[in-house]
Amino acid sequence: MQPIKELTRILERLAGEEHYLFSLEDMRSALPEASPGAFKALLSRAEKSGLLRRVCRGIYLYPRVAYPTGLVLFHTAAKLRADGFNYLSLETVLSDAGVISQIPLNWITLMSSGRSHIVSCAEFGHIEYIHTKRRPMDVADQLSYDQDCHLWRASVKLALQDMRLTRRSTDLIDWEAASEYL
Repeated sequence: MQPIKELTRILERLAGEEHYLFSLEDMRSALPEASPGAFKALLSRAEKSGLLRRVCRGIYLYPRVAYPTGLVLFHTAAKLRADGFNYLSLETVLSDAGVISQIPLNWITLMSSGRSHIVSCAEFGHIEYIHTKRRPMDVADQLSYDQDCHLWRASVKLALQDMRLTRRSTDLIDWEAASEYL
């Protein structure tokens, strides 16, 4: 079977509303017999044909299934750093709670045990990871799991602490709205 047809068959079988993002490792394990060069060419052909859409380096979206378009950045963030400690915080949490006056469009912010880095996700937006030395046990009582986003989410109080700790601008914070969380 041709590699592109084999990849199509595999993706059709595996993909669904909850599993529409695939890492290079996911696809590589599905096609272990392909040489590195052939695998790279296959991904290029799959992208050009519309079989896959590149979200960011190493993450591809299978667009032939219904997927939650508003959650692609969140799911990508979870998939990119699945092996580390990460949680939604800073402007993302404060915006969702109505504590900052402007909503950051197509930009999400997370605290991460990994290095600080901004990941460009083409038309989907940006993911900003900010390094933290905090350990899960230090903030566990201020985190809740967001089932829709597939990520831990800081309380507003923790997000405000993170803003101060990372020296981010607090000019947009509505302190009256924030006071109910402090």
